[in-house]
Amino acid sequence: MPEIVISTVGTSLLTNQIDRHCANEQGWFAQLKDCANDRFDRLSPVVMEIVSTLSTRARARLNEANIAQIRRLSAELNGIYGLYAADLSRGKTDIHYLIATDTAQGQTTAEILADFLRERGIVNINIKMPKGLSTSSTNHFAAGVDDLITWLELEIMPIRSKYQVYFNLVGGFKSLQGYLNTLGMFYADKIIYIFEGESSELITIPRLPISIDLKQLQPHTVKLALLAEGDGLPRSDIIDIPEGLVAPIDDRYLLSSWGLLIWQRTKQELLGDKLLDFPGLAYQDKFRADFDRTREPFKRVKLQETLARVSYLLTANRGSTQALVGGGLQYAPLVGQNIDHFRITQDLRVTCRPEAGTLILYRYGEHQVNESPV
Repeated sequence: MPEIVISTVGTSLLTNQIDRHCANEQGWFAQLKDCANDRFDRLSPVVMEIVSTLSTRARARLNEANIAQIRRLSAELNGIYGLYAADLSRGKTDIHYLIATDTAQGQTTAEILADFLRERGIVNINIKMPKGLSTSSTNHFAAGVDDLITWLELEIMPIRSKYQVYFNLVGGFKSLQGYLNTLGMFYADKIIYIFEGESSELITIPRLPISIDLKQLQPHTVKLALLAEGDGLPRSDIIDIPEGLVAPIDDRYLLSSWGLLIWQRTKQELLGDKLLDFPGLAYQDKFRADFDRTREPFKRVKLQETLARVSYLLTANRGSTQALVGGGLQYAPLVGQNIDHFRITQDLRVTCRPEAGTLILYRYGEHQVNESPV
């Protein structure tokens, strides 16, 4: 079976090229450390030149080195060589992702590694820099991990049945390795490390059979859905939610990285069952009957995700439906009728009417509901 190899990337390949015995380079490490979390648009010309010089050196050393030397130069490549028993030709049909910080140094290091692997026949290689991922602050790091979890759910999970998924955690920052080690228990078939020392022996950790207790989450489904679709809730609204699922951002609370992971892994079951009561929404009998007739789990989940978004927007805007206009909802009046509707998907609609700060939902279904909207 072909493999997907997801490797965490650090920056030591770059910084290890500094000549500590050269007087002109004595301050380079400190300069790089000071701007370790900066993107290219924030680097000074001096630091840009340092990064460029070290990148050129790293490329040259990798190209001149034998396999044993390459494995000492790069922890990331050490893991990949270990996976393929030092024969990269075994990975020509595999898909590789290099997970780098959203920084100039992270991007540069990942590009060096990607070019090196492509030149040796591993052509399906991609650099993934989760948006904002850096160690500049807890918020930036958490946002980057959230983006990484979303990517794993949307791009890796749908195809993982066709591949063996490996998390190569030999390189990268310890903070990111720690998160990926836990994420690997959900998304990877195996996690790989390398023993330190000359032998570079591969360590593989199989995925453990982790299960999530849905009964513990079901009482919080509405609030979790609101957190997933909104921009945060006040502390008073989340005090009954397990602490590890939420994280404070300013004066609001969002799903934490672990909360997002748990939600992504359970929302199909939590939202695909019964119709949930969201704040600011009221359901007519025909709407409930339309929901009950909907047997496809995807349609039920998509509907309730959208209802959570509508509820959040209405609550945040004191019941004004103006907040629903435009965007994906495309809230608008039905032509020639005293009723409104909004979009669930390209083909699915909900008919509705605002009354005294509450949105009354009448029908749910394909375009035909517009012909019999109440």
